[in-house]
This record gives sequence, structure tokens and C-alpha cells, in this order.
Amino acid sequence: MAGMALRPYQAAAVDAVLDEWEQGRRRTLLVLPTGCGKTVVFANVAKRVVDAGGRVLVLAHRGELLDQAADKIMAATGLGCSVEKAERTSAGEWFRVTVGSVQSMMRESRLARFPHDWFDAVVIDEAHHAVSDSYGAVLDWFPGADVLGVTATPDRSDRRDLGTVFDSLAYEYTLPEAIRDGYLCPIRAQTVPLSIDLSAVRQSAGDFSAGDLGTALDPYLWQIADEMAAAGCMGRRTVVFLPLVATSKKFRAILEQRGFRAAEVNGESGDRAEVLADFEAGRYQVLCNSMLLTEGWDCPAVDCVIVLRPTRSNGLYQQMVGRGTRLSPETGKDHLLLLDFLWHTERHDLCRPAHLVASTPEVAEAMTGRLAAAGAPAELGDVERAASADVVAQREESLQKELKEMRTRRRKLVDPLQYEVSIGEADLAGYVPSFAWEMAPASEAQLAALEKRGIFPDSIECAGKASLLLDKLKKRQAAGLSTPKQIRFLEGRGFLRVGEWPFEAASAMITRISSNGWRTPRGVDPATYVPPKRSPQEGQPQPQPQLQI
Repeated sequence: MAGMALRPYQAAAVDAVLDEWEQGRRRTLLVLPTGCGKTVVFANVAKRVVDAGGRVLVLAHRGELLDQAADKIMAATGLGCSVEKAERTSAGEWFRVTVGSVQSMMRESRLARFPHDWFDAVVIDEAHHAVSDSYGAVLDWFPGADVLGVTATPDRSDRRDLGTVFDSLAYEYTLPEAIRDGYLCPIRAQTVPLSIDLSAVRQSAGDFSAGDLGTALDPYLWQIADEMAAAGCMGRRTVVFLPLVATSKKFRAILEQRGFRAAEVNGESGDRAEVLADFEAGRYQVLCNSMLLTEGWDCPAVDCVIVLRPTRSNGLYQQMVGRGTRLSPETGKDHLLLLDFLWHTERHDLCRPAHLVASTPEVAEAMTGRLAAAGAPAELGDVERAASADVVAQREESLQKELKEMRTRRRKLVDPLQYEVSIGEADLAGYVPSFAWEMAPASEAQLAALEKRGIFPDSIECAGKASLLLDKLKKRQAAGLSTPKQIRFLEGRGFLRVGEWPFEAASAMITRISSNGWRTPRGVDPATYVPPKRSPQEGQPQPQPQLQI
């Protein structure tokens, strides 16, 4: 498998990381969903460094993941690795890639074995852990090294924390994109109408206390088993995440009494490898665990995930759900079923299925409501699109007076707010800068580029927002969608949501208006007009000249 061909997004990610380093942003992040080959990507980054004569250190936060990482790097690139862990050391070995546990590498006695310029690059796997002092000690010892952090999609608060360690986000490939492109399976979420009271559960280290969760969950375990049977879990390969080992063992026994073939694994299981192999072979229907299988275990056949360890951490939630998002066509798997119970808590920042794909908290809230009302499994992508439309419509309604004024302003450029609402991109409206460069004022070059493309630049508050807008404009042009100038002109005539129109449809309507003496054609009601669907040929990217309007 050495030298395996990269998927398009993986190749783009490698190039993006190296470009960030070349541009002087020496600590950069790569965000990939679980199951999208992050090891393959950073292995190829490491190979490029090695090919240029450099050395690479790969840091993991758990020692048991090191050999796995070394094996994957060898499979992806043919590079051998030395190991820094406990009594094992890379001293005297000729390998130019070293994988090390942060617990070992952080020790001053271990670091003292290496000159400060020994490694040219440091890769931090599961980079959401990188804010801890242990990682800081290693990075400080190798001050000249370029740094790549790799993580699953972090939530907004995680990004702000990571912004204290990293300078930029080199590349992000989202879960919806991976599902759309066929690299991960679709997720169908089902809200189970069983309300579990967590109001008495305390907080510990920013999340729910595992001990309290186990106690709070116990009275509901029999009902949960019944709901699993009703949802068809006996015909699936199901993984259940629970807060405590004792709760996990108790739930396995309850499931067996309910007729399930169930197993349980934990950190003390002497037969762990055998149990996991039997589960993968289909000898068990349900595998219970207390947070053991969140990282480093892959079983593509898993087609149902149940999270009975409620959490506020989006990264942890993604890790749990990610155990079931891999493709497994040989087992007939065509989707992942995600069962979501109703957690009764005073806090409103609990992770739910909607947070896997929603671009903003508002969209997540609308999705959660739709899923609860559905009463049956619903595909997250479909729910997200409907909820996003709801949010945009509600936002547009609340901003109607302001938007009406914007649409009728006598200027040739479109206001950023009007543009965001028109194209239905909630991530633009909800954007919050994470890195220092994003928080800086927009550059003159950025403002000039936005103005040239038809965006009124005066209300662009920071460089990050300007960069996001420019990236969105580029992608929309490649997709053959309407331009800001078309939006400004047509919405000034009363047409709505022109940002969702194809470029050709907007151009055709402008031509009709100009041919009619700059009057709206008879029979066309701008408030209700919907352009005709594009033909396949029209769906291709089109040249977009500057319109003289």
C-alpha cells in the first residue's frame, strides 16, 4: 500500500499545509472528520518533509496509539518510524520519522536527548489536546519546527482555545462534504421520546461528571433497552457509549435479558481483542463500553451508535458517532442510525445529532426541533438543508426593514449582510474569528478584492470575515451561481433570494429587463418569481463578466 493514491481532498490538504508553512504561518491546523484518513494526510506531509531532508516528530496523547500510527505511516508512504515511549527510544536509529507519546516526550530528561533543531516538523495527532502544558513543553523545546495539528471538527469554543496554540486553519473538510462525496455514509438520526433527567448532574472539568451520569442513567436502562429493540437494533451492529464501566456492565446484562446478543469491553478486559473480533464478525449485536472506543478503534460494519454519555464536547461527540460513519458496502450498510434520547438538563449546550452538521447554533436548534417532530429516522443532510432555510427565512423576516433599505440603496455594491442572507449562508452571519490574523482588520488588498467583486467593504469587520467572503465568492463563481452585482441589481427590483439563482438565470432576467426599457417584464412578479431549473449544461461553471449595471 506504500505510496497509495490520495483522495482529492487529501491531496488538497497536504498542499494547503505546506503552503501555510511556506507563507510563514508555522503552526497550522488540519480539520478532517473521523474516518477521512487524517493519518494518511499527515503521513504524506511527513514524507514531503523527509524528502526535503528533514526529520518529523508525530505526537499522540495515548501511548497505545503509537504503534498504530507507525503502521499507518508505513502503509501510506513506506516510511519507517522510531518510537519514543516509556523505555523505547529513537536514539541510535536512522529513521527520520519518530512517533512519541506526549507523556514521555514532555519529560525534560527525554527532551534533553535531542538538540533543539533536531525536528523540522512536529505533527500533533488529536490536536484538541494541544492546549495542555505537556504539548507546550515539547513545542517550546523545538522552537524552529513547523507544527501541524490534526483534529476532527472542533466547535467554536474549541477553535478559540486552539487559536492560542495555532496560527491558522490550513484546510477543513467537513462531515457533510465527506458524506456528499461518498467517503462516509449518510447519518439518519432518530429522536427517542424518553426524557432522561440530568438536572442533578454536576459539572467536572467543563463537562458532565461521569459518576453523576452513571447514577442518573441507571433508572432508565431497562426503558432504553426496550427503545433499542423497537428501533430495530437487534438487526444492526450497535455500539453504545456509557459514562462508567459499572453502568456499561449493567447495561450489557439488561440487554441480554431483553434478548440481545451483547458484549462489554473496558480498560481491564483481558479478552478485549477477542470480544472486539467477535463483534466485528457479527457474533454480537451490541457492544457496550465506557468511553474506551472513542479513538483508535475502527469497525466499518457498525451501523448504529447510541450515545448514553451526554457531553458538551463536540469533539468527543464526533469521536463517538465517528465509530459508525465509515463505509461498509460488503455488509450491506447504506447509512448509520444514530439514536438520540431526550436529555432533560438545565444546560442548553449539550451535543445532539444536529451539531454534527449544523453551521450555526441557530440551525442546530431548528434541526433538533425538526428531528423531535419527525418521530422516525431522518437523514441529517436533508434536515440541515430544511432547517437552514428556516433560519435564513426567520432571520430575513426579522431583518426585513433593514434589508429592504439595503436593497433600495442607490449604490452599485451589495451590503455584506444582504449578500449573506441572499445566498443563505448562515456560517457567514455567525462567523467568529479564532486566530490572531483573523481578528486583525481586513487588509487593503482584501477590501479591494471584495469591492471589485461587488461587495460593499466598509462594514467588513476583520480579516477572517473578508477571507471567508472571498473564498465563498470564488466557490460560487466556480459553481456558476449569481454574482453580488446581479444580487444587488435584481433585489433592488424586488426579486428575493437572488443569491440562490444560477448565474445564467440572473443574467437572463437582467437581459429581459434591459430589453424592456429597464422595466420588469409584464407577467413577472418579483416577489414570487422563481427561475427555471438549470439544464445539465447550465450547471457547469460559466464565465462571469463584469456586468455594467
